[in-house]
This record gives sequence, C-alpha cells and structure tokens, in this order.
Amino acid sequence: MKSIIQKIVNSKAWMPLTILLLVLINWLGSKFHSRIDFTNERRFTLSTSTQTILKNLDSTVYISVLLAGDVKSEFKKLSNSTRELLENFKNYGGNKIQYQFEIPGEGLDDSAKAIVFDSLIGMGLRPTNQQVQIKEGEGKTQRQIFPGAVIKYGGKVIAIDLLQGQVQKNVFKSDDILDKQSLNSAEALLEFKFANAIQKLIQKEVPVVAYAYGNGEPPYGFAPVHDVFETLGKNFIVDTVNVRTQLFLNPEYAAIVIIKPTEKFTDDDKFKMDQYVMNGGRLLFFMDVLYAERDSLKNGELIAYSRDLNLSDLLFKFGVRINTDLLVDKHCDKIPVEVGSVGGQSQKQLLPWPYAPLLQPGSDNVIVKNQADVLGQFVNSIDTVEAAGITKTILLSSSASAYTLPTPARIQLNSLQTVEDVSRFNRKNIPVAVLLEGNFVSMYANRISQAQLDALKKDSLEFLKESKIPGKIIVVADADVVLNQVSESIGPLPMGMNKYTKIQYANKDFFLNCTEYLADKNNILDARAKDYTLRLLDVQKTASQRSLWQMINIVAPILLVCLFGLGYQWWRKRKYTKQ
Repeated sequence: MKSIIQKIVNSKAWMPLTILLLVLINWLGSKFHSRIDFTNERRFTLSTSTQTILKNLDSTVYISVLLAGDVKSEFKKLSNSTRELLENFKNYGGNKIQYQFEIPGEGLDDSAKAIVFDSLIGMGLRPTNQQVQIKEGEGKTQRQIFPGAVIKYGGKVIAIDLLQGQVQKNVFKSDDILDKQSLNSAEALLEFKFANAIQKLIQKEVPVVAYAYGNGEPPYGFAPVHDVFETLGKNFIVDTVNVRTQLFLNPEYAAIVIIKPTEKFTDDDKFKMDQYVMNGGRLLFFMDVLYAERDSLKNGELIAYSRDLNLSDLLFKFGVRINTDLLVDKHCDKIPVEVGSVGGQSQKQLLPWPYAPLLQPGSDNVIVKNQADVLGQFVNSIDTVEAAGITKTILLSSSASAYTLPTPARIQLNSLQTVEDVSRFNRKNIPVAVLLEGNFVSMYANRISQAQLDALKKDSLEFLKESKIPGKIIVVADADVVLNQVSESIGPLPMGMNKYTKIQYANKDFFLNCTEYLADKNNILDARAKDYTLRLLDVQKTASQRSLWQMINIVAPILLVCLFGLGYQWWRKRKYTKQ
C-alpha cells in the first residue's frame, strides 16, 4: 500500500486524483449535512416537531426576510440569527426551503413604495424608523424597516413579526428600541415563529375554535372583543356557541373560549361544559369574578365586590379556585390622573396604577416561555386545589412585590398621589393563570339527575364519569387580559395596548399561545421551549480590568509578532553562518 501511494506521489497522476478527491468530498458535503451543537441550551438544534414539518413538505416554501441593508446593530444581530436558522431549515427541508433577505420597496418610486408598505402593515407587520447612512460622506436619512418576514406556500401567504411577544413601546411613533433581554427572547422565538407559520400554511385541516356566549359574554361585533375575533380568525375557523340554548357542546370543537361571563351559569350549563371536557373537549376561561370596571373610576372611585357566577364548584372540581380578591402589584402599568389645574386647565400626569399589574410568566411552560409582560386590570388571585390525576402549571403570576386586597373594597384614584406602605407589598409570584392537564373526573359522577340522563339519551349520547382522553383546561382570573381598549380617534386598539402610553404588552401572544396549545394536535409549541442564555460581561470587572485587557488585546499581539521576527532572524543567521 505504501509503495502504491509513493508511486502516485512520484507520478503526474497525483494532481488530478487530488482534484477528484476534493470534488467528491464537496459533493458528499452538499448531500449529507451534520453538525454538533455544543451549547448547553441546544441553541442550534431544531425541535422534533420542526424537523418533522420540514421533512414532509410537499412543495417549496418561499421566505422573504425584510431585514437587509444598513440596519441598527440590534436588528443586524436579529437578521444574522434569522439567516442561521433558515440555513438550518434547509438542512432538513432541502431545496423546498428558499429564502432571501430584501429591503421592502427597494428601487420603487414613492407611490409604489407606499403601496408595498401599506400591504405589509395590512398583513400585521409594524414599521420602525431608523437613521441610515446614504453614502460615505453624504450624511444620513430616515428609513422605514419591517422586522419581519413574509412566507409563501402554494398560493397562500402569511407574515410574521419577529418582535411579536415582546413589549412594544411608542407604537405609533415607530421608534422601537430593543433592550438586550427583549432581543434575546425574540431570537429564542425565531424557530417557533417560522415553524408555526409554515405549519399553518401546509395544514390541510384548520381547527375549529368556538366562542361561547349566552351568559352575558361580550357579543360578536362588540368593540372590546374586536381583537379577540381578529386573532382567532387569522389562525382558526371560528364558530359561536350559545351555552344556554345549545343541547350539548360539540366535542369536535378543538377548544371553546369563554370570556367575561356576567350572568349566572345554570346547572344545565355546567353539565354541558362538564361533559364536553369528559368527551375530550378543551376549555379556555378568562374570568372576572368581581364587579370592578375602569369606567366606574370616572367619578374618582369604585367599589369592587363579588359577582356570583355560580361556577366555583365546577372549577373547584377541575382543580382551581378563583379568589374574590384584588391583586395589587408594584410592577404595574400607568394611567392618567388629574393632579391639579393651571389657568383653569386640568393637569394630568401618568402615574403607576397598581390595580393594572404587569403579569409575568409563572413557569417555563411553552405557552409563556420567553414571553414579555402581560397587562391585567383588576386581577384576582388563583389557588390550586386537590384534584386526583390533574397536573397544575402556573402560567402567569404577579411580581415579587405584590399583595392581595380582600373585597368588598373601595378603590380611589386620588390614592395614587400618596405613597403606599412598602411593607404591604410582601408577597411574590401570586398565581393568576393556571393550566390544568390530566384525566378529569365529572362533577356529576354521583349526582346526575334523571332529567340530564334523559336529555343525553334523546341525542344518543353517553354520560361519562371521567374523561376518556387526557384533557386540558386553562383558567385566567382576569378577562381584561384579552379585551382591547378603544380609542376615541382610532377605534379598537390591539390587544394589550395602553391607549394613553401607546405601549403594547404581550397579551395577544399569550392569548394565541393558550388557544394554540389547547387546539393544536401537532405540538408545534415545543419549539417555544428553547432557551437562549444571555452571557453578558461583568460590568464591574470590565471597568476595573479595562487597562489590563487593553494591554492583552493590543500590546500582546505586537510583542508576539516582534518575538517571532527576532526568533526567525536568529534562526536564519545561525543556519547560514554554519554553512
């Protein structure tokens, strides 16, 4: 073998054989991809559900990422992370994943560019202004960028906002500034956003989600639920179901959403929901168990007291209890309060409103992982109770500085101008939203009436004492989480936006994640479980050791080059002097 290699090396055949070997290695490299992910959080490893989607594509997915050209450093980092992710997508999807980075409207005149921008805004993407360099030495100009992507598949189009789920400030001024944590979370959600969008484009059957009414819930077309129906309509087939008059709740519904009921549930209503869950149905509750509305504060105060919905026993059987108290949190939103008058004109100031807490993820569950704050309003606390076979996961909770106020309680606006006793905020992570999973037991297992049995037999239905498949229920102790505010000049605002500060919180993201978790059978939300660990420099060490590291990074390389040069000259002199 050694002699054969020696003959090849000594002959003229070694060069074409080497070229042929390199071509073969490159061809194999183009056909077979492999990588080793050494990061602790498996940052560069796609989830199993994402890999399955990409491997089973029937046609080509075209992706246009609108983050090209001269952009801010934080957007450049987001752009680079997106490019890395899409290249990883190609490793599994092959040529069926085609992507490009572009500047929207580039090369078009102003009128055509305006049409393109309006189209992107209509698809749900938000522009942001930034200063860019025209040419070297020619100053800067303003440019609108869209931190998002447009995905096309089989004649269908969907747009994704790469910043959705992060707190978005100055929405109408379009000058978002990302902090490091928000940018980190946005990068961690990239895989989920792209995989989820592709999943929606390729799915042949769209889940049907029902909006329940009949117990005083806001009706379809009512302004405060405008964004609820818009969000559901973009992602599911939406139906409405009257719990009061419907004979039974169809278990074919992927999920039923119940938002802010204000009238008592009858025993028959609860029986229908109970059997819907036993048949594999999934419920999403957004409840207000108190009479407490912001509109009542126009007179300067309101009395918060219990609203008896007659639903406590059913929720208790499922594994939770909503308390008739009020969450008071130092980590909160702001509202305008009149603080005086000048020249007969009232003077208003934005002050922290502790009854509008900014709710935080209560666990690492995929519904809330990497999610920003969710805005609440007159929120209640939740207790979990014993329920055999049911797993309880806290989705949202208070900050580390909060307490609960028993009701009835008088809430006064002028209290904002006084300093509250800090010692009262002595509770942390008070639960306000809970996910229940497992095999539920019917509340009517030992108490079903003959009339209820007869009603089931009439429709050829069977009474189930326990759920035939593991079920899922989400209970949120605040309906205002999903009710959008209404501006007098603009109309219904996006869910989670404060109409005074124009800050948009992650309410829509939370609502959509909850609904998709209940309705989605493909577990694409697994891609949200990814962690991106921020490895930041120690600020104190950086300041104290600045000179040392400057010497190491600047002087040390120069010294090494000089030492190498001196050593090389010494070696040459010694070698040729001997000769």
